[in-house]
Amino acid sequence: MEAVVEATDLEKTYGETAALSGASLSVGRGEVFALIGPNGAGKTTLVRALTGTTEPDAGRTRILGESPTAIDRDRLGVLPQEFSPPGRLSARELLAYYAGLYDSARDADDVLADVGLADANDTWYEDLSGGQQRRACVGSALVNDPDLLFLDEPTTGIDPAGRRTVWRLIEDLADAGTTVVLTTHDMAEAERLADRVGLLADGEIVAQGTSDELVREHGGSSRLTIETSATLEAFADLPYPVERPERGRGRNPENAVVVREIEPAAIGTVVDYLEDRELAYTELSWAEPDLEDVYLELADTTERERTEQLASRAGGDGDELARAGETA
Repeated sequence: MEAVVEATDLEKTYGETAALSGASLSVGRGEVFALIGPNGAGKTTLVRALTGTTEPDAGRTRILGESPTAIDRDRLGVLPQEFSPPGRLSARELLAYYAGLYDSARDADDVLADVGLADANDTWYEDLSGGQQRRACVGSALVNDPDLLFLDEPTTGIDPAGRRTVWRLIEDLADAGTTVVLTTHDMAEAERLADRVGLLADGEIVAQGTSDELVREHGGSSRLTIETSATLEAFADLPYPVERPERGRGRNPENAVVVREIEPAAIGTVVDYLEDRELAYTELSWAEPDLEDVYLELADTTERERTEQLASRAGGDGDELARAGETA
């Protein structure tokens, strides 16, 4: 597949902070590539390096066969994470303004219809809702009908219906041959839209592939989550691995137990175990691993390795290790 976006061993440092530490990727024509990773992992810096708005300290970037600073801007669409257009322009005036920056551009009303704002085209930008404003910003990156589109967290603040409108638009663009690179914290968004996903952690891409490939390699096993206040010791005789759930999954780990490596047909065995020992529970939920599991596993592993490296360089000093954990 022809590479439309190429990054090789990119490095970028701000003061003592390494934003990129050897990041590399390649995106083919018509492909949707999603970058995921924790805050501060370097996603926005990588997008800026690829679009020519940040000069990397080392490494090589190419987009559409050229240096990012030499590319014909009519072929490129960019939606930055932070974007604050004039508030006293209507949605139509805003898109018409950005369309006027290009030699050839789409009709502003057509683009507004694409992003679901046909009924708000005469509303001042400052009077649009937060989600509508973000959709107008997405539209501003599309007025030149780009061959290559960079979207930095495109659906932040957009309601579910509006999010699906943007998703369908991105899918249609990709089907028509537009290459899309997007960053997102929404794992459902990455799973639905991306042909391939890259996880950026500590300034480098630590894994990339299709969602299915990443889940198979890094997602772990299926799990049965039991909402219960019972201790882990109460499950000592259950013939499956048992643990507390990861934090950040919407539940208090102290009020739940996760049974790993269990198939749906064996759930009855767990129910019998609970009832035989009179262990109270309020809910059972079974799930296969998903992209969120991949994210949590790889991000946690990378952070743990970084902390261990800091401790090693400090000669195993316990205070240094503690400080590393506090600043992570």
